[in-house]
Amino acid sequence: MEDAYARSVTEVLDFFGVDPKRGLTDAQVTQHARLYGKNVLPEEKRASFWKLVLKQFDDLLVKILIVAALVSFVLALINGDTGLTAFLEPSVILMILAANAAVGVITETNAEKALEELRAYQADIATVLRNGCFSILPATELVPGDIVEVAVGCKIPADMRMIEMLSNQLRVDQAILTGESCSVEKELESTTATNVVYQDKTNILFSGTVVVAGRARAIVVGVGTHTAMGGIHDSMLRTEDEVTPLKKKLDEFGTFLAKVIAGICVLVWIVNIGHFRDPAHGGLLRGAIHYFKIAVALAVAAIPEGLPAVVTTCLALGTKRMARLNAIVRSLPSVETLGCTTVICSDKTGTLTTNMMSASKVCVLHTVQHAPVISEYSVSGTTYAPEGTIFDSTGLQLELPAQSPCLLHIAMCSALCNESILQYNPDKGNYEKIGESTEVALRVLAEKIGLPGFDSMPSSLNMLSKHERASYCNHYWEDHFKKISVADFTRDRKMMSVLCSRNQLQIMFSKGAPESIISRCTNILCNDDGSTIPLTASIQAELESRFHSFAGKETLRCLALAFKRMPMGLQSLSHNDENDLTFIGLVGMLDPPREEVRNAMLSCMTAGIRVIVVTGDNKTTAESLCRKIGAFDHLADLAGHSYTATEFEELPALQKTLALQRMALFTRVEPSHKRMLVEALRHQNEVVAMTGDGVNDAPALKKADIGIAMGSGTAVAKSASDMVLADDNFATIVAAVAEGRAIYNNTKQFIRYMISSNIGEVVCIFVAAVLGIPDTLAPVQLLWVNLVTDGLPATAIGFNKQDSDVMKAKPRKVNEAVVSGWLFFRYLVIGAYVGLATVAGFIWWFLYFDSGPKLPYSELMNFDSCSTRETTYPCSIFDDRHPSTVSMTVLVVVEMFNALNNLSENQSLL
Repeated sequence: MEDAYARSVTEVLDFFGVDPKRGLTDAQVTQHARLYGKNVLPEEKRASFWKLVLKQFDDLLVKILIVAALVSFVLALINGDTGLTAFLEPSVILMILAANAAVGVITETNAEKALEELRAYQADIATVLRNGCFSILPATELVPGDIVEVAVGCKIPADMRMIEMLSNQLRVDQAILTGESCSVEKELESTTATNVVYQDKTNILFSGTVVVAGRARAIVVGVGTHTAMGGIHDSMLRTEDEVTPLKKKLDEFGTFLAKVIAGICVLVWIVNIGHFRDPAHGGLLRGAIHYFKIAVALAVAAIPEGLPAVVTTCLALGTKRMARLNAIVRSLPSVETLGCTTVICSDKTGTLTTNMMSASKVCVLHTVQHAPVISEYSVSGTTYAPEGTIFDSTGLQLELPAQSPCLLHIAMCSALCNESILQYNPDKGNYEKIGESTEVALRVLAEKIGLPGFDSMPSSLNMLSKHERASYCNHYWEDHFKKISVADFTRDRKMMSVLCSRNQLQIMFSKGAPESIISRCTNILCNDDGSTIPLTASIQAELESRFHSFAGKETLRCLALAFKRMPMGLQSLSHNDENDLTFIGLVGMLDPPREEVRNAMLSCMTAGIRVIVVTGDNKTTAESLCRKIGAFDHLADLAGHSYTATEFEELPALQKTLALQRMALFTRVEPSHKRMLVEALRHQNEVVAMTGDGVNDAPALKKADIGIAMGSGTAVAKSASDMVLADDNFATIVAAVAEGRAIYNNTKQFIRYMISSNIGEVVCIFVAAVLGIPDTLAPVQLLWVNLVTDGLPATAIGFNKQDSDVMKAKPRKVNEAVVSGWLFFRYLVIGAYVGLATVAGFIWWFLYFDSGPKLPYSELMNFDSCSTRETTYPCSIFDDRHPSTVSMTVLVVVEMFNALNNLSENQSLL
């Protein structure tokens, strides 16, 4: 049922023909299972191992190499070669390719686990009403129309429409789906809004989200692929893997090389057509084959055999370096994609912020001797760890916060009027919450305030183990006060109260929305002497103005705390008891930004990378955070830079295009919007990096040029990504981008080095063929030069450190060629002198070398007719390996100088 959120409870019940008191009958269950399918996500076909292996050979350079290997093997057989010589060249080429494929396969087999892990977010069991009685069933057996009961800690088993509240309220943490930093209150009323997003469907419980407060009953309206999670699964399946910029460039380069090689081979053949009939070859066909062999030697010379292996090695080394920076790369080519990133779409909750609600401001009445004076305290610490200090308005640290009467009462109220749990997880090495994040923030605040009367308190607390320290102060208050009764939070009161007793004294502590609490207070606690005085209109106005500045300008979530002495013997609380309260103070909390994000934002701007903050949260909270982290520093005003998803969708096409070019913040988004944003930016030729941690981010992570998941995020997001940030830190992305740029620069340098070397070899063979002198280099020598002489220096160039100004340049254009026209011309010139020097060495041996034959040049040119003429020297002289050795030595020495030449494109070696 697609529009259950817009229908009333009775309409939904009638649609499925179910009685809310009895649930479905067995016959209906069978019928619905047949109609709507099972509550499981379908398995995706995994690519077989052999397909992965073959994929590694799907590269033009590699294919050219395979053809060269086969041709040289066939020619060796035709020549009647046997043993090592026939197989040496083809087998060396194939070994290189096999090693290259192995690295690729190992890297990629770790990748496709995404969809399996999505299933971990489906609940295992559900409490279901069928045939009039409740039973616990596997979640996979649920069908639309089932009535399910959910309570605190319960993982929602399918998409469901609320039908009955069994407590005052029901709150659900749906950050995994929408990225909202706070839990969401659910209700029974239908939604009338149009263009609704997940966040607006307040009567729907989404599969995979978790209940953090309350109990309720709901009717299943969607199972399997028809749930919000199922939709994400589908869109991940629909996302095709894109080719990375480097792969595109290498393929283009391969195509270019293939054409050049084909051209040269045909040219050599045509130039020598006149020599086909030379008697030395023994007939026309043998002559043709002889020159075909020369053409193949040329092809082997022109192809940089080592290139695929060197590129893979360089990228693999890059991934190791990145791992040291806490960026774990899951697919090799994405290392380099980072280098040309032009836009980073960053998730707000958990990436730019810590996703741990923390109390940051406390406001109390100090004194009213002359006029009301309000004290403001700020609290440090941005996580759930009970570590942090309290500073007064002048910035001085309070040594013993618990000696201030108001702070002491805030600690008591925070610890007692609280249903959440804070504990230390030794496996993960961090503090974890169970329950509402705002309540946990109050627990942590109570720990930071500490306990009264212990002068050495801060130091003695530090001696506790982390497990004991997590809630030590909270347990102290819970041991001293006995809880008698609780009045739960309700929407109309917007507050919660708890009745406690201690030493013949009964006290009620209350917390809630500031407007509700302040309106019920008649007295207020003073911080200078602990006295209670009447709450006058002027003090109330002062408090309200502080509340509005907290909630407005600073976008803090505010709670007010109060207490009241109760008569002895009271056993339960009524709502009438919650009047005539004594006001203690205001606490403002936020999901705090990470400390290192601001500098990282600056680096991005210097490097010409635009950051778009993308979040499911509301606009004002997100704008306030963006100001804190410097995302808006370069903007005079926010008009045209900050949009909600709905505002953006309502824009006409042309304005959408303009908005995309200027956007810095995108709020109230759901998964489909993230994916749409990535697609739209890519249409504008941007290279997009997308960060995310929730299941909701997976489709966009897969769609982006580079998907970056958080280490603490869901397994699904990690598996859909190209890179995982072990420390969840936005700043790590910036370091990784610098590394990616350095890797590309090095790759470019060694590709250019290998190409200029190969041009030299081609020139050498081509000139020899044109002059009509014997083969200067044997194919095996060429192979050795290409692999060892070129491969090792090229790998060394890949190790070069990044330039100091690597993050000051604008991102390179995606369509920038690795070897452009002018560069190719430069390499032709270099190649020409390398080739000519090699041929010169060969000729020198025959003509001038003391131990050589000292032939006239004309004899060398007519070497192939030697057997048919009378000569003063044996014809076997032309098969001597010495001249080839001289050529190869010359070639190798020149290549070494060429390697130094390629350390920098335009700068001098000195």
